[in-house]
This record gives sequence, structure tokens and C-alpha cells, in this order.
Amino acid sequence: MTASYTFDVFASLDGFASYDNADWGPYWGKQGPEFLERRIAQYDEPQRMVFGADTFRLMMQMFGPSKIPSEDLDPVNGRMRPMPTTVVSSTLEGPFDWPDATVVTGDAIELITRLKEESDVPLRSHGSLSLNRALMAAGLVDRVQLTIFPVIAGQTGVEPVFGGAADFDLELLESHTFDARTQELTYRPTLHG
Repeated sequence: MTASYTFDVFASLDGFASYDNADWGPYWGKQGPEFLERRIAQYDEPQRMVFGADTFRLMMQMFGPSKIPSEDLDPVNGRMRPMPTTVVSSTLEGPFDWPDATVVTGDAIELITRLKEESDVPLRSHGSLSLNRALMAAGLVDRVQLTIFPVIAGQTGVEPVFGGAADFDLELLESHTFDARTQELTYRPTLHG
């Protein structure tokens, strides 16, 4: 039995993962109590985080040094940071100021295939777009959890979530609406064709 792998990603309605030269704020400025409660609950479950190098660098920058207690961080990030973390990178070298991070080098497909076989907890990757698009194409992503915030970032949006991805058919597994505005859609992806 292999561990499940979830590609967890946030997006604007028009499909951007982030923005540039704008003041949207965290969670596109649309986090509400229901959304935050759901995210906190998702990180209460044992799991291993998986990041690519760029996302891990961003997380270290956002979360700050591990000397900052987890309870002083945003409640979601405070639960994410202490989780065991695997970073797929050929450019990063430790040690890192991160509680439980391991850098692995080599072919990402082979590394994640092995990690899925060896892990006794589910795997979750937040962001890491190019890594996860490659893993989806290789059939290693079991679930795509897409949270759509009620914004259109046509002028300031960057990083199209699925830009350059292969073609996929999606089976809807779950859908939730939080705070009467934010959608969480969970799909099982299958390569089209």
C-alpha cells in the first residue's frame, strides 16, 4: 500500500497561484473563520510535507527562523512548519532553519515514487507548481485540492497553476464552500487520452 499524495494549491478564480505588485495579502485577503478552521484541521492530521526548492525557500522566508515559536505564526503555518518535510532539490544544501526538513536530490519522479512506497503517513505538497505538474503527468498525484478564492487577478496575477500542464480528466471527490465565498474542490486527476 502506498501513501496518498495530495497537491494542495490556492488560486484566484482566473487560475493564478500568486500575484505581483499588488496588496491582496495572505489568502488573497479572503480568509474567513470557516476557511481557517478547515485548514487548521487539515494540518492536525499526521502527514509529510513535500516541497520543491523555490517553494521551500519562500516558506522559510515567510515563516522566519525556527526560533519563532509555532504558536506565534499564522495558525495554519504554525501547524505546517513542524511537520516532517521532504524538499526535492538539486540546488539547496542544508542545514536549514526548519524543524524537520530533509533535502533529497535526483529525479523527482523516482524520489516521490519511493517516498510514496516508504511513507507511513499521507504526503501533501502545498504549491510547488512545476514539481506537482510533473508528478501529475507521471500519475503520482492522487488528489488535487484546489482552493479558489473569490478574486480575479487579471492584471497582477502570476504563476498560472496549471500553465504548461498535461491534459487531465478530473473526478470531483469533494467540494466545500467556506464563509459563503471560498471554494475548495478536491479532484482525482487522470491523464486524458
